[in-house]
Amino acid sequence: MKTLFEEIKASIKNNYNQDRSFWRPVLPWGGVFTIKAGRKAVSCTPLYVEIRLKNTCTIDGFLMLLYVILNENENFPRELSLHLGREFVDCFLYLMDTYSFTTVKLLWIWDKMEKQQYKSEVHKASLIIDLFGNEHDNFTKNLENLMSTIQESYCSNWRCPTRVQEDQQRTININPPQEIPHGNLIRLAVDELFCSRIELCAELGCGGLREFSQRVFCHGAPPFVVLNMQHWKSEDLAYVPYYLDLSDHK
Repeated sequence: MKTLFEEIKASIKNNYNQDRSFWRPVLPWGGVFTIKAGRKAVSCTPLYVEIRLKNTCTIDGFLMLLYVILNENENFPRELSLHLGREFVDCFLYLMDTYSFTTVKLLWIWDKMEKQQYKSEVHKASLIIDLFGNEHDNFTKNLENLMSTIQESYCSNWRCPTRVQEDQQRTININPPQEIPHGNLIRLAVDELFCSRIELCAELGCGGLREFSQRVFCHGAPPFVVLNMQHWKSEDLAYVPYYLDLSDHK
C-alpha cells in the first residue's frame, strides 16, 4: 500500500491522466472518530461514543501543507521536532501516511490547540468539536515558539520616557504598503517588518530619532514560516516570490 505522499507524487506526475483527480490540497472536511466500550463495560449503553468534528477547514489545508513540507526535505522532521516534539512529528507522519485523517486532526486539537480555541458539546452519545474560526487562530497561533520574532529599538533622545523598547511578536504579520510602490509588494512588506530602520520617535513630545535593529527569530531560523497576510487584497497576491529573505535566512 502506498503512503499518502507517494500517492500525491504519483498524481502530480500523471498530470494529464485521470489519476490526478486523487490529489486534493486539503484534508477531507470534518470527521467521525468512534471509541468503542471495553470488555468490562457490560451494561454500557450505547457500546460506543462518537467524536464528531465540524468546520475543520481552518486546519485541513495547513495540516496537509505541514505533511508535504515534512516529506519534501529529510532535515525538516528533525528540525521541527525541536519545536513540536519528536513524538508528535512521528505520530503525525504515521497517521497521514496511513490516511487516518480524523485521528490526525484530533492529534492536532488535543496536542497543540488550547481548549478555548474551539467549542465542544455533547449530543446524545456524540462529542461534537467545532473548529469554526480562522486559520490563524486554529493553526499558526499554536506555532508561537516556531514563529516568534523580536526587534529592539533605541531613541536618540536621552530624555525619552521609553528610550529602549523591545517588540516581540508570536506570529509574522505582514501588512500591505499604504502606498503602492514599484517592485515586489510582498518583498517590500517583509523588509519593512524585518529590516533595520530609523524613524521619528512616536513618544509624545520626544522629537528624537528611533533606531530599530533587524528583527530576528527568538529560537533560531525555523524550518518553515507562515506569513499572516489577512489584510491583503487577492489581486496584490497574484505574484508570490519563490524566495524570501527573512532575518538573513532564505
